[in-house]
Amino acid sequence: MEHLPAPRTVVQLPDGTHAYVNPTHLPAPQQSAPQVVHIHQAPPDRTIQRLALGSGVGAGTVAAGVYFGPLLVGVLTAMAANLALLALIAAVCAWGVVTVVKSIGGPDGKAAAKNVRRARGRR
Repeated sequence: MEHLPAPRTVVQLPDGTHAYVNPTHLPAPQQSAPQVVHIHQAPPDRTIQRLALGSGVGAGTVAAGVYFGPLLVGVLTAMAANLALLALIAAVCAWGVVTVVKSIGGPDGKAAAKNVRRARGRR
């Protein structure tokens, strides 16, 4: 335990910023001690909203982004899931057709299946 650094504390400086400090390096408390702020009590980061509102974009636009952003992600995810399911069904159907043609088609079916395999890039 000798090799571990001294525990650090988050303090709020007089200018309002927060900093990690070693408690042993803090000056002796004067009239008001630095306020200790725990990480989970820090205010949420609203940088994007501040930038948007500061650049002249109205609150309605920010609210629309907050509402439609997750909605758009949900729609795109549903579309991707549908396309993946359709691709799986198409692959299973193609495999089934090739298998049936190969099994009951005789020499012509085997040649057709071989042509299909070549067309797909497998030799």
